[in-house]
Amino acid sequence: MTLPNRILHHPVLGSLSNRQQITFTYNGGSYQAYQGETIASALLASEQRILRYHEESGTPRGFYCNIGHCFECRVSVNGQDGIRACLTLVTEGMVIQSGQKLPNPLKAGESS
Repeated sequence: MTLPNRILHHPVLGSLSNRQQITFTYNGGSYQAYQGETIASALLASEQRILRYHEESGTPRGFYCNIGHCFECRVSVNGQDGIRACLTLVTEGMVIQSGQKLPNPLKAGESS
């Protein structure tokens, strides 16, 4: 299956037809990627834009710098939290979960 958001032929990177297609899971759904793609590029090609939710406000977060500087693309990979999607290559059978809003321990213990 080829998605319209995927670059199939690139003058420097070559053609995707030469790469092995792999399957991974994101938030319980099954997706396709190509060998050598990052989690971020595979999710973008699959039209997935939300990678996590802000720890305090719960607002959705997505791709920002896409070069590993901002940490906005943190996801859980195979049970390990805080993995940057823009720097991590997809592997066959990888299980990825979006980051969720975390409880704020300061607000839980506040008293009026």
